[in-house]
Amino acid sequence: MATLEESTRDVVYANRILDMENVVDAFGHVTCRHPDDPEKFIMSRSRAPGIIERSDIMEFRLGGEVIDQRDRVVYGERFIHGALMEARPDINAVVHHHSHAVIPFGVTGVPIRPILHMGAAIGPDVPVWDIRDNFGGTDMLVRNMDQGRDLAKAVGDGNVALMRGHGAVVGGRTVREAVMLSVYLQVNANLQAEAMKMGNPTYLSDEEIEKCTETFYSDLSADRVWEYFCARAQVEGL
Repeated sequence: MATLEESTRDVVYANRILDMENVVDAFGHVTCRHPDDPEKFIMSRSRAPGIIERSDIMEFRLGGEVIDQRDRVVYGERFIHGALMEARPDINAVVHHHSHAVIPFGVTGVPIRPILHMGAAIGPDVPVWDIRDNFGGTDMLVRNMDQGRDLAKAVGDGNVALMRGHGAVVGGRTVREAVMLSVYLQVNANLQAEAMKMGNPTYLSDEEIEKCTETFYSDLSADRVWEYFCARAQVEGL
């Protein structure tokens, strides 16, 4: 079980890594369930991911209520994170991002499917959530728990959902898993789009998806990928 200090470090590193890998830019956010209280999560104050520091990390209740806000501005879409953790006790970390590579798959009706072994963990059927279905015309942002819970329902028992015209939400058992999956969701989207230009891609079978996902989430793979990402983002010591 990670400590609060370790969880805080991983959230800071995750933001910096996702910025380095161009999954996020000035927008996007990462959360981790509080290691001492499963009804809370930790998240940065509202800031661009690439410049987040440990002092920016705050605590929230799953319903989105801020603990000790003081004069700090918080992310308006924190409800994405709280609602998914509320619905899924097995999910302890959430990433929301606007990766340009995934947007076309959320607006064209073309499903994103695993095309390489490192993309297997996105699952065989990635749902697309459309806020307009139940909430009409909005600014596309998830601004309350009703919207967050509707999105969590779309995620279901998977770990990824695309958000029509907006981006994606990714869940993991740990921050490191959520980061890995976010990066390789983008990689898979880019490769699938390129392959579709050349012809009809051969996608991974259900059996391949299951076995590749087990390897993807193994401690050996996770540690290796996390070390590499940390080195690229030069986060050690932050």
